[in-house]
Amino acid sequence: VQLQASGGGLVQAGGFLRLSCAASGRTFSTYARGWFRQAPGKEREFVAAIEWTTSNTVYTDSVKGRFAISRDYAKSTMYLQMNSLKPEDTAVYYCAIRRFSGAFSTPDQYDYWGRGTQVTVSS
Repeated sequence: VQLQASGGGLVQAGGFLRLSCAASGRTFSTYARGWFRQAPGKEREFVAAIEWTTSNTVYTDSVKGRFAISRDYAKSTMYLQMNSLKPEDTAVYYCAIRRFSGAFSTPDQYDYWGRGTQVTVSS
């Protein structure tokens, strides 16, 4: 399976971006998809996740009320609408798929990863 994340870029603080993550290749059951981010010198951190069949969502506290995760089931694509961006949101954003249930925020429990897209928020 291949995951392709796109939509990153450079934006001023207070601006917005919409990330997309399209999956292609081998089909299989998906329990959830998630977005993670990694800033220079920091560990990869959980941002948001969505249960693929129910659309239930989970967010890390720092993005609640600003980011919205969604999915298009027919297109096998996940989105992350990022509003009111802050400089501390600057990172490489990765999308990932997990096939089985479990904790959403643990990177090790995701089975497939995309290559990441850079988001830079200037102050």
